[in-house]
Amino acid sequence: MSDKVDVAALAKLARLEVSGEELAKLEKEIPDILAFVATIQKAAAEAPKHEPALQNVMRADENPHESGVHTEKLLSAAPTREGDRIAVKQVISRKK
Repeated sequence: MSDKVDVAALAKLARLEVSGEELAKLEKEIPDILAFVATIQKAAAEAPKHEPALQNVMRADENPHESGVHTEKLLSAAPTREGDRIAVKQVISRKK
């Protein structure tokens, strides 16, 4: 990799206005940045590929209960309700 980077050409391609002072600063910094990126890429390429073993975390429900058996008990514990639903304060307004 070449250490010389044509910052003026890059700035022109990117349609950026860069002052002479900024060009000089960037010409010194960009090679260091590119070297760091190369180091990171080398380290990432050498990292072991670890694929976790897939397993099913769901279990069979051994004692399923009838749907709705606990609904009334849960609704009675709610502070307010509307029919068969728990009523809560609206926190998101709808635009009409």
